[in-house]
Amino acid sequence: MAKDAILGLLRKIAEAQSIDNAWGLASGYFASIGFRRMMYGFTRFRHQRTIGDPDDALFLTTFEGEYAQRYFQGGFYARAPAFRWAERNSGACTWTWVKEAYEAGRLPPEEMEAVRFNASMGVLAGITISFPEVSARAKGAMGLTADPGLDHLAVEQIWSSREDEILAVAHMMHLRITQLPQLTRQRALSPRQREALEWVADGKTTQDVALLMGVSPAMVEKHLRLAREALAVETTAQAVAKGALLNMIFQRPAEPVAQAAR
Repeated sequence: MAKDAILGLLRKIAEAQSIDNAWGLASGYFASIGFRRMMYGFTRFRHQRTIGDPDDALFLTTFEGEYAQRYFQGGFYARAPAFRWAERNSGACTWTWVKEAYEAGRLPPEEMEAVRFNASMGVLAGITISFPEVSARAKGAMGLTADPGLDHLAVEQIWSSREDEILAVAHMMHLRITQLPQLTRQRALSPRQREALEWVADGKTTQDVALLMGVSPAMVEKHLRLAREALAVETTAQAVAKGALLNMIFQRPAEPVAQAAR
């Protein structure tokens, strides 16, 4: 991909107004270079060796059907060698080391099983990118699975010639996604619940919020209770913190990108 085209793509991703938009732009690029099957995961609530509540994590994939369901819902990801590598490291690697470790019998039994299952589903060669995070509770990573017909050697060649642009697109996508609202059915807030949390975040009391929203204090308490339930937390302070971490409060409406003056 030409340098100007890459720069244009990076700008479009940086200006994306939704997670789906940023994901679509990045996945389109990766598909064009031999990686139509992608997975991405991000959590702000990692705890020790777990990703925390899966409902708080963001999972995106271009896989379809059985494999995607098995990978996410069945907890298969936790047994995959590449996932475990990403969990412990920041950076990027091809999956050649997985092949070599498997053939040498150096992987734990559950990882050996995961490699065999991947092979049965045509998931053989690829690249893992594990993003550096500022917060100890946050972690993001993505896996690029090579298209059928591309082996480990082909992936090594792609990586050798395109490493910088692959990493640039991946990092821009990740950075943009972490800035955008993470909206899911499990963690949905109504406009009034969000407004109540925003006023509390500004230091307002229940009485203040009632006046500002034009409702009774009891109704404010109801909005806050429902917000706590939606976010699966016990206190309003936790709801404010979690809503802020997920970019679910103080949202701005999407705005069209201004065109340069001609």
